[in-house]
Amino acid sequence: MNTVLPMPELKPQPLRTASVDVIIPVYNEEQDLAASVLRLDSFLAQTFPYDYRVVIADNASTDTTLEIAQRLASRHEHVRVVHLDAKGRGRALRHVWLASDADVVAYMDVDLSTDLKALLPLVAPLVTGHSDIAIGSRLSRSSRVVRGPKREFISRSYNLILKASLGASFSDAQCGFKAMRRDVAEQLLPLVEDNNWFFDTELLVLAERAGLRIHEVPVDWVDDPGSTVDIVATATEDLRGVWRLLRGFAVGSIPLDRVRAELARAELASTVPGVPRGMLAQMLRFAAVGVASTAAYFVLYLLLRPLGAQAANLAALLITAVLNTAANRRFTFGISGRKDALKHQLGGLVAFGLALGLTSGSLWLLSTSWPTAGRWVEVMVLVVANAVATLMRFLSLRLMMHHRES
Repeated sequence: MNTVLPMPELKPQPLRTASVDVIIPVYNEEQDLAASVLRLDSFLAQTFPYDYRVVIADNASTDTTLEIAQRLASRHEHVRVVHLDAKGRGRALRHVWLASDADVVAYMDVDLSTDLKALLPLVAPLVTGHSDIAIGSRLSRSSRVVRGPKREFISRSYNLILKASLGASFSDAQCGFKAMRRDVAEQLLPLVEDNNWFFDTELLVLAERAGLRIHEVPVDWVDDPGSTVDIVATATEDLRGVWRLLRGFAVGSIPLDRVRAELARAELASTVPGVPRGMLAQMLRFAAVGVASTAAYFVLYLLLRPLGAQAANLAALLITAVLNTAANRRFTFGISGRKDALKHQLGGLVAFGLALGLTSGSLWLLSTSWPTAGRWVEVMVLVVANAVATLMRFLSLRLMMHHRES
């Protein structure tokens, strides 16, 4: 005979309404600001299940943007305005997010390129505690995106660079549609150095390295043809930011251990993203470090060329060889700490010697067989010689470090 146990009495729990601050960072947006804010406020009032505020973050606008924002805030209950005297989207987001008392902080671009229906799926996993950060992705298979082939190519290329160089697993770093829990923001934002367009990427890379859960939402997105973003300047700034992170991780100046201890979930501690172990992944990361090293080599070579081709080649190779070994040791093969560091640098210098022999020999052959060759012919010969030397360097470093990283 089965005994039916009585159900325990369930006490009604008080309904808790979460609060969300949606930030719109703006700089000289007098044309679009009012229409976008009114559209967003109306949408949230009619469909959003949480308490909300729309916060206009004006960062040093020189037109009438601030006056329009103040007028909107005075007439609409859920609209606020914050003014900063210095430019920078990242600076504005950091300032407003850290000052917020909401449970969740989010932001979107003023042009509202992202379909607002994605806002609730973006915020809900943060309210429930399922995720720590949420991002819109234009590169998901189920996303619907309308934009030109140039921007599409740049976006996909940039995210490929992030995957190869920093091991990022998120799909779209620069979509202007993100949210995070305020408690996470308080711990993570002080570690983010960039104040401009690289802010998003740096935030996500640090979050992923800290073991935080990043939730991705496919979005419908329509490109704003009137965007004033300088693509070339932004891309250059982003690449400098990638190099800064690579350098910071290599020398240990970014306190990842502390970040993990403060932010990562205990149950996810063993799954914190690390250095990919497969041969292909290692080659991709080695290639990314190599691209940066090669660029540094040629800049140094051209700067030092007045000292003579051989002297410039020697100095440029030696400087970049030490930096290259340190970067590959940390990122390509996942080795940190000082143990065996000297051994690895010595092994890197052996590879440097081989590279020096190849490049110096190539220069000698060129000067002997074609004395009138121009400077760019000289550079192209060095590119080929460095490519061969790079392959030899990867194989030798992998053989030397394989025991430690396995």
